[in-house]
Amino acid sequence: MLTDDGKHLYVSWDEYHLLTERLALKVAASGWQFDQILCLARGGMRPGDVLSRVFDKPLAIMSTSSYRADAGTIQGRLDLAKYITMPKGELAGRVLLVDDLADTGVTLQAVVERLRGMPAIQELRAAVLWVKGVSTYQPDYSVETLPTSPWIHQPFEEYDNLRPEGLAKKFAV
Repeated sequence: MLTDDGKHLYVSWDEYHLLTERLALKVAASGWQFDQILCLARGGMRPGDVLSRVFDKPLAIMSTSSYRADAGTIQGRLDLAKYITMPKGELAGRVLLVDDLADTGVTLQAVVERLRGMPAIQELRAAVLWVKGVSTYQPDYSVETLPTSPWIHQPFEEYDNLRPEGLAKKFAV
């Protein structure tokens, strides 16, 4: 649900799952055949996992981080993992890069530039749930464009400030 001022978008689990399924359908409708999926942790892990299952393709993971301060709402220095985690082999062939959103576009652009420098990758396309209006990077596949660039409140953020003791209270009798 987008707030009246256009500054916040609140997404339920059901909406999140539907967006992920719509993303899978967009990729499928394109007819593009890919060999592997690389998701960006943490935001791209959930959609990457679903797409990996739907397309029956191996899933690789690359950690990135830029949002740290103020409960993850302030963007700072971008860190990209040195290594990509995958069950076997190397990232190669036609690769679908998956993340949750193209916010400023800085992270996706940096990852794409790094991956395009890897000789084993023949073709690379990117897929996200949301593209914000301020994004400088336009992925190949997306579900929603958000012209007002709202802050997206994703359903799993409830765990950002939840610690084991708080979780234990939930189950206390």
